[in-house]
Amino acid sequence: MKTTLKKYLIVVLMFGTLINYATERNNTINVIDGKKVKVEFTAVKKGQVLSIKDANGSIIYNDIIETAGNYSKTFDVTALKNGRYTTELEKNFEIIIKPFFVENGLVTFLTQNTKTIFKPIIRTAENLVFISKMSFDNEPIKITLYYEDEIIYSETIKEEKELERVFRLLKTKKGAYRVAINSKKRGYSKSFKI
Repeated sequence: MKTTLKKYLIVVLMFGTLINYATERNNTINVIDGKKVKVEFTAVKKGQVLSIKDANGSIIYNDIIETAGNYSKTFDVTALKNGRYTTELEKNFEIIIKPFFVENGLVTFLTQNTKTIFKPIIRTAENLVFISKMSFDNEPIKITLYYEDEIIYSETIKEEKELERVFRLLKTKKGAYRVAINSKKRGYSKSFKI
């Protein structure tokens, strides 16, 4: 079962990487006159989210994409304070992060710092919970499993590039469950019932 899940995850990630590579060449963020930023992504899907965040992770702009296809938006950044910011496109299984720096109203993109964070995959089937997450920078990942808002399991995993866990819940413990996964100031959760 674990081998099947591992192969499934690798195939999904490879497929996603190939699609991302094919379309990433057309995903651009350009500086216009040093004061405006034009964000363009191809092959976006309805429901994906574009955010601009400051250095503290506070969201200063958030847009839920309404239509599939190409996305283009221009932002005037002259009102932003000096500092580091990021644009983040949140997709189903990944978040594409492109940082930029504002100094005296002028923008500089830090293209060498562009990165992709893979979101965890949480699946449930009957009384089984499958959790997978790729972490290329070996950040600690905390998994917490709740039953009726009470912690029944907690674990912090360090220095694993590929996280895979399967939990078998008691069939007799019917009710509301929730899995929470936290890493690098990001949290993900899924609620379910058995």
